[in-house]
Amino acid sequence: MPAPTAHGSPVADAAARGGVFLFDAWRHRFAQLLAACTLALIFIGGLVTSTESGLAVPDWPLSYGMLMPPMVGGVFYEHGHRMAASFVGFLTLVLAFWTWRREKRTGVRRLGWAALGAVILQGLLGGLTVILLLPTAVSVTHACLAQTFFLMTIAMAYATSREWLGAPGATDDAAGVRVAAIAATAVIYLQLLLGALMRHLDAGLAIPDFPLAFGGLVPPLGDPRVAVHFVHRLGALAVVVAVGRALYCAHRGGDVRFIRPARFLALLVLVQIALGASVIWTGKAVYPTTAHVATGAAVLGTAFFLSLRAHRHLRAHPAASGLPLPVGS
Repeated sequence: MPAPTAHGSPVADAAARGGVFLFDAWRHRFAQLLAACTLALIFIGGLVTSTESGLAVPDWPLSYGMLMPPMVGGVFYEHGHRMAASFVGFLTLVLAFWTWRREKRTGVRRLGWAALGAVILQGLLGGLTVILLLPTAVSVTHACLAQTFFLMTIAMAYATSREWLGAPGATDDAAGVRVAAIAATAVIYLQLLLGALMRHLDAGLAIPDFPLAFGGLVPPLGDPRVAVHFVHRLGALAVVVAVGRALYCAHRGGDVRFIRPARFLALLVLVQIALGASVIWTGKAVYPTTAHVATGAAVLGTAFFLSLRAHRHLRAHPAASGLPLPVGS
């Protein structure tokens, strides 16, 4: 059994080799809390859009000139979103300084500061959406930065984990899990970008039926809103293919560390498709629509976690790339 540190946590393998990197259980748990709260914040932000409450509070950074306005109507969703965002910002600030004080790895310290910068920028973009009356470009950027920040929190949580610190070294990725996971993450991110554009163009019901489109396979594409909606549906097919490929590669590799998250990812994609259909069938009811937004973030986060795990434990197969990639620390 490894010797305990001064904080009562096991020493990671990296520490055993060089006496440098120690597993800090409380900071790891705090990073996990931040990631969970960020996912909840994405859900709350989805509620703002689903209830069309984005301009329920017309000023920023105050709300009707107050720190705490009456929480009625759309103000409940919009100001509630601001309160949740402030809480996530506070957690990010604490984690960034905690990491700066305790972390020995330069890359992880920089990631902590980058996350803090991202959450500050996200708050400013949120303010601009109100001040500029919900311009599409700013609103879509706000939505995409939320997803990017969520990935940063996942990276922080995994980089501070016992698994990352104690990884014995990478082996060849003969099954192609790493490449498939990264490709799936990229496809999912682009799909969420399309989803954000569709939401903020109010194109969620531009095609009113599902699985067909105006009773056929391909709708008339003269209306830009219909075109964006249809491309989003095509993007869902691309996600299915990419995630299916990742699942296949994980099973071919036979390592349970990749099979389990790949299976969970595939399950989330099925749930996401069902939610997408329910958005159409219920005429964009608030909770199916909001759940669709949050589950999309969970799909992205799971694919990204699979990519990080594959990066930590696998390197590019020499037969595929000619040269193995160096293993990050």
